[in-house]
Amino acid sequence: MRIRTCKAMAAMLLAAVALVAVPGCTSEKKTSKQTTYRSVGSASKSSGTSSATAKGSTSKGKVTTRKTSGKVEKGEASYYADKFHGRATASGEKYDKTKLTGAHRTLPFGTIVRVTNTANGKSVDIRINDRGPFKAGRVVDLSRAAAEKVDMIKSGVIKCTVEVISQP
Repeated sequence: MRIRTCKAMAAMLLAAVALVAVPGCTSEKKTSKQTTYRSVGSASKSSGTSSATAKGSTSKGKVTTRKTSGKVEKGEASYYADKFHGRATASGEKYDKTKLTGAHRTLPFGTIVRVTNTANGKSVDIRINDRGPFKAGRVVDLSRAAAEKVDMIKSGVIKCTVEVISQP
């Protein structure tokens, strides 16, 4: 388990180094996360999986377009107990039960996901800022505010789908 984590961290570090834009470079650079950097005047498109484009931004003559994976997971969702309000999350920010945040085992911090309660069809978009849940079958932990949006306060645990909307 620890070896896989180290390999994943090394891969993320290499990807971060590859993301550094070289000034004056007009060729496209792609990483495994379908991130494309191109010159402002370029009209080329990147190929990849059938995924939607998240937000684009301009920085020093470069346009950054981030692709989402469209990844969908099915499983169970639970939510944080009130006793965790104000405690630090794995990302370093404090857990706020009034914000639409959550925990996932592997998605990068800042990833926006849509959690849908399969029993009633209600969904909520949350930002991943913590790690977990660490119980078999569970794919996401929600803040109290997010849990209220999908009507899971009484049940505590629901069957859900988790769809990646955008990644940082």
